[in-house]
Amino acid sequence: MKKELVKYPFLTEDVEIYERDNGHKVVLAHKKGDMVQVSSWVKTGSINEDDNNNGISHFLEHLMFKGTHTYKVGEFDRMLESKGAIVNAATWKDYTFYYVTLPKGVDNKDFYLALDLHADMMMDPVFPSEELGAPFDINDNSVKDKRERHVVIEEIRMRKDQPWTKVYNNCNFNMYTSHPYKRDVIGTPEIISRLTREDIDNYYRKFYTPENVTTIVVGDFDHDKVLNMICDKFTFPGRIKSEKRVNSIDKPVTSTKYVEEYANIQTSYLMFGWLGPKADELKATICLDLISIIFGDGASSRLQQNLIEKLPEKIFNFVDSEHYQFKDGNNFFIHANFNNGYKDKAVELIKEELSKLLSVKISEEELLKAKKCTKSKFAYSAETVSEIGDTIGYYMTVCDNLKLVEEYLADLDSITVEDLEMTIKKYLSIDNAVISVLLPEA
Repeated sequence: MKKELVKYPFLTEDVEIYERDNGHKVVLAHKKGDMVQVSSWVKTGSINEDDNNNGISHFLEHLMFKGTHTYKVGEFDRMLESKGAIVNAATWKDYTFYYVTLPKGVDNKDFYLALDLHADMMMDPVFPSEELGAPFDINDNSVKDKRERHVVIEEIRMRKDQPWTKVYNNCNFNMYTSHPYKRDVIGTPEIISRLTREDIDNYYRKFYTPENVTTIVVGDFDHDKVLNMICDKFTFPGRIKSEKRVNSIDKPVTSTKYVEEYANIQTSYLMFGWLGPKADELKATICLDLISIIFGDGASSRLQQNLIEKLPEKIFNFVDSEHYQFKDGNNFFIHANFNNGYKDKAVELIKEELSKLLSVKISEEELLKAKKCTKSKFAYSAETVSEIGDTIGYYMTVCDNLKLVEEYLADLDSITVEDLEMTIKKYLSIDNAVISVLLPEA
């Protein structure tokens, strides 16, 4: 078993990374206190889906909590929540992760129980048919079954009605040519309605394999004992050895792409979107984080000041920018909610603010303020076992490299105004933007 040490900023001890012979990675991080977290991050999400099974990663996440051969459905939650545990999971484009956060209990008994139950759920889910619900014709309105399949379909339908989801999905879809990132993580009712138990089980055995899973424990515990427990319990029975999937990475659009949609809404929405560097390109990723803060994060940002505080006309109700990090290339977005009748004006004003990022030079004061904000967020990510676990999971799963945290603060400090200008020119040209607008129906 290989061992690697990482000097994680703000932690008193090195983080230990173990890679077992089967490829399963185990990360142990010391954080003094009574709280502990165990999580498992799986390198699968919509990145491994296609038009026939889009949404299966999220559906599987739901079904993982439906019991094992040892514990019936509901027992996992009841046993842990009685110990004060927070139990949850999430699915995104690059990953699905499951976690338990709880007080470790007297002599770590509650923690060891959580570790045992978590391992059992990850290794031996049964996906019972009575919980899954039978496949059905989505157009058959007589089907009233309320099993998990229908819970997920209802979640999809509720989410599809949200204006920000509509404008984001339209923007995201048009930013890509063929990469799986173009699809909505949650899938469609049509696909979820027809997935079989065999589909779910095959997908689980194909992607929940040792080389795709990183198990992370954060807290104050006996490292040797916990490592041995994880190696004993994470046995990965019946996994299918599959080839590593490599997706071709799409290039940005070469001229501004504009898409428009209508919905039953009261105000109007828009989103500008760009493709960016890979998440593991650390300095470029930090540069876009800083640009996002300067441009559209908070009351002092340029978008807030120029389009809401100082604009004589009340056009915008909300405007900001955001930077999402992904394994195969990040996304940069500008979001805005604006009053009806101002579509052309709203788009033009945001284009003007975008061009001013270069024509009105970013000041040293703006850069310093953004760096302080970023350092604070990074320091906060080492405050709790949950934040530490999430950060480690991100770097291990999305970046494939926890060592990047050692370089983070030095790279952040080294960034200059000129670096930001080069990043803006490289990634945020209006020619490479997709503009998605959502307007009220007539």
